[in-house]
Amino acid sequence: MPSPLPVTTDKAQRDGTTATSGPSRPPRRRGARWVPLAYVLPAFAVYAAFLLYPLIRSAQLSMYEWDGLTLGTFVGFQNYAEVLTDPDLRASFGHTLVLIGFYAVLPVVLGLPLAALLTRARVRGMPFFRTVVFLPQIVAMVVVAVAWRRIYDPDGPLNAALHAVGLGGLARGWLGDYTFALPAVGLIGTWVQLGLVTVLLMAGMSRIPGERYEAARLDGAGPIREFLAVTLPAVRGEVAVALTLTIIAALKTFDLIYVTTSGGPGNSTAVPSYEVYRRAFEQGRVGSAAAVAIVLTALIFVISLGVNRIADREEK
Repeated sequence: MPSPLPVTTDKAQRDGTTATSGPSRPPRRRGARWVPLAYVLPAFAVYAAFLLYPLIRSAQLSMYEWDGLTLGTFVGFQNYAEVLTDPDLRASFGHTLVLIGFYAVLPVVLGLPLAALLTRARVRGMPFFRTVVFLPQIVAMVVVAVAWRRIYDPDGPLNAALHAVGLGGLARGWLGDYTFALPAVGLIGTWVQLGLVTVLLMAGMSRIPGERYEAARLDGAGPIREFLAVTLPAVRGEVAVALTLTIIAALKTFDLIYVTTSGGPGNSTAVPSYEVYRRAFEQGRVGSAAAVAIVLTALIFVISLGVNRIADREEK
């Protein structure tokens, strides 16, 4: 069978050479590049219907003074100016920053050594302890709030324990005290978020090769130095994820505040998410509530972006 004749191209003719034809590419069908978008479209439609549209609608409502029933009045950015000038609103954002310390910073500080202990220690019944640590995550927050409200009662178990050990002078109505109400609520958040943070960190620590610890021991590193030099650098990504999730939980907490203190005593435990509820459904100030919600959403986005950017920079 004769071999195929060489195909000569214009460039080959100019160069005095010949080029044989290679395997031809199948023609690309028109519209093939839209196929991936067809797979994304259903999920994007749900995302747009339940998140993007409400967000855009809230931004629109934030420009109006509206009670939810009658015709609204356009006020521009007046509601946003109120967020900056109203002392109660500014205090609520300050309370959220305090809660970030209890919801995010404290669980990470406590979760790192706890996760290292649960991962590295060889103790009987370790799966049981891991389950106990994660248990608060599977209990509804309303149930958690009701239980802790009972613990903090003036005649509750906490004050009874203080009287039993001779510290009755410290007993008080914790959720009714202007000074201790916010830290008391924050400690509930610490208890809840500690399990999530610990499990995330344990997942990261379980992937660390054992050879790294052996090399550290050969260099004379003790347990603390081993933790700082081997464990901590290896779980930076998990720490960033834990901080992102817990900071978001602190910023948008509502049910815990609503059940335990309802923002009281006074406004000492009010947070932005509770102010959104109170202004929209109790005071009939829907536009102001929408402005607070938009500002809170922007704050969550900026803080989450900042945490992830810092984590990515450290990893590089």
